[in-house]
Formats: sequence, structure tokens, C-alpha cells
Amino acid sequence: MPELPDVEGFREVLSSCGRGRRVTRVEVRDPGVLRGVTVRRLRTEVEGERFGEPRRHGKWLIAPTDDGPALVWHFGMTGALLCTPADEPLDRHDRVVLTLDDERQLRYRDQRKLQGVQLAGNEAAVGHILADLGPDALSVSREEFRELLHGRRGAVKNVLMDQSVVAGLGNLLTDEILWRAGVAPDSVAGELTEEETRSLYAAMRRVLASSVRVARVPPRRTWLTGRREDPDPRCPRCEGPLRSRRFSGRRTLWCPHCQSRSHRVERDIHPGKGG
Repeated sequence: MPELPDVEGFREVLSSCGRGRRVTRVEVRDPGVLRGVTVRRLRTEVEGERFGEPRRHGKWLIAPTDDGPALVWHFGMTGALLCTPADEPLDRHDRVVLTLDDERQLRYRDQRKLQGVQLAGNEAAVGHILADLGPDALSVSREEFRELLHGRRGAVKNVLMDQSVVAGLGNLLTDEILWRAGVAPDSVAGELTEEETRSLYAAMRRVLASSVRVARVPPRRTWLTGRREDPDPRCPRCEGPLRSRRFSGRRTLWCPHCQSRSHRVERDIHPGKGG
């Protein structure tokens, strides 16, 4: 599932390929990825427009144009944005294709179509789409992060994945951050000590910095993410067995030796807005 580092990579694709370029043609090959906009309106509003500087908030990518309307992407579980030559054969999962004035194309590719493309008529409409999101995980300050966790009764795993609390963290990032900070995923977020909260914030900053550089959560053997698919996954730090459990439908991996079990949530864990 694309998380903040992946979408930051898509932002760079859009910036290098589309910024300053005019859209000469909009081809919607599958209207099932459009959200709140018709094929006709998308073509009318976007064809002939020139892309400005794109930006990202959490897992959302915003592509403004010179005259006001903006494309807003959410990549769901399997979405991606690619820049290709116009004569490159189309993939069967290329859902929306934007041809640019230099004969390159921006292709929105998505197998499962769980999210998709929206059109915002102006900056206020972009704000409305993003209104329920918390601060971006890459820019949130340590003090703001501490306040976001303060008093929350849910499991820290679910709180970090709740996009209305902090935007951009998904399942892989959250497991990695918790492991690096030595915090159990079922710890109560609002009962973490000051030291645990500081460790969590520092781990988040380090993991995001490394992941953004490669535009993904890297499956390195020194990372928890590099052990997820092992038949008998072992902790990269202590080499003890890792535990795996589904928290509200999401496979969670952690090390019972390296991650504290204090402040456990004894009741069932329910997710927040984990989109």
C-alpha cells in the first residue's frame, strides 16, 4: 500500500514530468477510478491546462494548474503515478492517461481501484477534500506530536495510522517506527511516558527520512520490513522470534523482547481512519 514515502516519490515524478507542461489530452480508460467528477468534466477542466508545482499531504497528492482546478490523487492499496513516453504500450491497469505537450504521458495505474482521482475547482475545494486529515507526518513538530497522542485511549498502532491524527503513516511505516522506538503496538497511546513519546517521534523522523530517499519503505534486512515475509521471521536487533497478529484486519509484526509490553490495551482494538 502506498504510504507517505511512495506518494512523495509520485510527487517528484509529477514535478519532474508535469510541472510547467500543458495537458493536451485526457484519456479516462476506466471511469471507476474517478471520485466525484465525470469523464466529461475532467476533460473539459484539465485539457489545455498547465501544471504548477505539485504538493503532498499525507498520502494525498495535489496537482494544481495555472487557471485554478487541481487534480487530487489518493493511491489506495495499489495505485501509482508514472511518467512514460507516449508511444509506450499501455498497461491494462493504466486507468487515467494525461498526454503532455512534450509527448510524454502521466499514467495513473491502479489494479484494485480502491481510491482514485478527484478534481478540485479551486484551493478552497482542495482544502475541503483534505479537511479531515491531521498534520503531515513529515512536518509535524515534536511538541505537536506529543499533543496529538495526549489523552488518547486507543492502541498506539491504530492512533498512528489514524489519518485524522497524523497523515501519511500506514501499516509498514507504523510497525517499523514502533519497533525502532521499542514500543509495543498495543500500548495505550495516551499512557506512553515522555521518554517513549520522544523515542517514537525520533524513530518516525529517522524512518521517514530514510524511506523518502528511496520513495518506499525499504525491505532491508536490518529493518523489520525486511523480515515480514520470512517463513520464520526474526528480529533484526535481537534475533528473537517476531510475533504476528491482526489488529483490526491489519497484519502487525513486532518483537516481544525489544518492544515494551507496558500499558497494554486489554480490550479489542478498533481502528481509526486508516485510509
